[in-house]
Amino acid sequence: MGRSRGGLTTKIHALVDADGLPIDLRLSEGQHADCRYAEDLLTRLHAGTTLLADRGYDTDAIRATATQAKAFANIPAKRNRKKTFAFSPFLYRYRNLVERFFNRIKEARCQRRRKNRPRGGAKVGHLGRRYEARGRA
Repeated sequence: MGRSRGGLTTKIHALVDADGLPIDLRLSEGQHADCRYAEDLLTRLHAGTTLLADRGYDTDAIRATATQAKAFANIPAKRNRKKTFAFSPFLYRYRNLVERFFNRIKEARCQRRRKNRPRGGAKVGHLGRRYEARGRA
């Protein structure tokens, strides 16, 4: 877990297949750059695949790793990049598979929280005091 002004944070880096199912996951500290952990994930790339990633993963090392694995890196260039690369906005639309995967994780977390609620409508008030639902709210 990383520490920042907002508190303790963690990032999840995922490699997802064409169906939106996870192939590999990595956790990192929240204050570290995304590109530091991508090279471990990219060892699982197969020849002929298309790598879709956001601007945070636009580095020369990631592009070289994708090229070495004979994969096409469809990553939008950072705004401060001088060199341009081939980029397809049409293919980039399929990055929503990764976003859907993260939304499924968040949805499962919410369902788990609902499942672990105490029965009987008990609520936790300020400073951890318990109130019954039929009493004070």
